Amino acid sequence: MNIGVCKIDLRLAENETLKGKRMVVQSIIARVRDKFHVSVAEVENGDKWQIATIGVCYVSNDTQHNNEVISKIVDYIVNTRLDVEVLECETEFLNVL
Repeated sequence: MNIGVCKIDLRLAENETLKGKRMVVQSIIARVRDKFHVSVAEVENGDKWQIATIGVCYVSNDTQHNNEVISKIVDYIVNTRLDVEVLECETEFLNVL
C-alpha cells in the first residue's frame, strides 16, 4: 500500500476577510474531493486571510499512480482557480505494509 501526502500553500491575493477566505478554500476542498476522491482539508494558517494551506492524502497500490493523481490535483487548482496562487507544494510518499 502506498500513501501520497501533499501540502499545498495558497495565496489569495484579492481576499480581504476570513469569511471570503473560507468561501474560497471550502470551494477548492469540495471540488478537489469530488473530482479526485481524495481526503483533503485546510491544515494550517486558519487565522490568516490571504494565506491558506491545504493537505491532500491519496492511497493506492502504486507510487507512480499516487504521483500522477497528486500532480493532477495541483494542476487542477492552478488552472481552475485564477484567484488563487500556489506558493509551494510539498509531496511525500509512504510505503506501508
